[in-house]
Amino acid sequence: MAVPLWAWFAVLGVILLMLAVDLVAHRKAHVIGVREAAVWSIVWVTLGAAFGVLVWTLWGAEFGQQYFAGYLIEKSLAVDNVFVWAIIFAAFAVPREYQHRVLFLGVLGALIFRGIFIAAGAALIENFSWILYVFAAFLIYTGWRMFRSRNDHVHPENSRILKVFRRFVPMTDAYHGQRFLVRKAGIVVATPLLAVLVLVEITDVIFAVDSIPAIFAVTSEPFLVFTANAFAILGLRAMYFLLADLIHRFIYLKIGLAFVLIWVGIKMLLLDVFYIPTTISLAVVVTIITVSIVASLRATRGQGRRDVQTEAAGAFRIATDEELAAVEPVFGRRGRVPAGSGQDHSDE
Repeated sequence: MAVPLWAWFAVLGVILLMLAVDLVAHRKAHVIGVREAAVWSIVWVTLGAAFGVLVWTLWGAEFGQQYFAGYLIEKSLAVDNVFVWAIIFAAFAVPREYQHRVLFLGVLGALIFRGIFIAAGAALIENFSWILYVFAAFLIYTGWRMFRSRNDHVHPENSRILKVFRRFVPMTDAYHGQRFLVRKAGIVVATPLLAVLVLVEITDVIFAVDSIPAIFAVTSEPFLVFTANAFAILGLRAMYFLLADLIHRFIYLKIGLAFVLIWVGIKMLLLDVFYIPTTISLAVVVTIITVSIVASLRATRGQGRRDVQTEAAGAFRIATDEELAAVEPVFGRRGRVPAGSGQDHSDE
């Protein structure tokens, strides 16, 4: 697959443009409702599908199917990531209007880290072809581990990362608007929002370790691996606000994701023995995900939306107007806070 340098720059330009549009559209802290999340989800999925059609048109059906297979795998695995975010936000009692800022930076970090992982993975495969068998074994093991722990739950309050963060970073127990850092009595301290961002970034890295080998199982083209990842990740924020309070209904999805990982691991393991066409691989992934979602929704019929329930990671609250007036931003100028708002909308 010959990809000119300008195509890489064009894709990066589109990604940066869409990130800028998203940032401008959500520059004010507000609660993102289901309708707004649904609209943005349609926008991101349409953009990802349109790019797949473009790949299909310019480079042929085989590469087009590889892109869609990779995109579907990444999108499916991302749902599990969304569920973990929901648990983290619930544990820290993050106000809904502040969640988009965290997820925006989290997704931006995910794009950077995944770009690094993809480059490293492509270099390893180029120089050590046997690494594919290592990836295959890892995916099968990860799928089996996910299947066995399908009923386990994430407990952010017991996270080692959180314990290390609290040990070395002074942190207030109150949210000061969308700020991650504030200057209090001349001392820079973190707000709980920074701890949440750190946990979100760490979970992104952990999920990337699973998802990057998975997509290399369906395509070895770095351009397709990166673009499928990027377009799948770009829609994660909207997906979160659309599905966060429905995670209790997807009771069989983790089983489906486990079988997807096992399937792509087997496909990679048999690469030099028996070639499985991309069309079949794509059909298998679609079938597994569809069955797990339909079965989940049928088994939980009648259950509506509800907040995620989890153990609290601490007693977090929104800073009072007096507390907001007593601190200074680390960057930029102090914002004016309307009386009684309890919020600070100033820039970082």
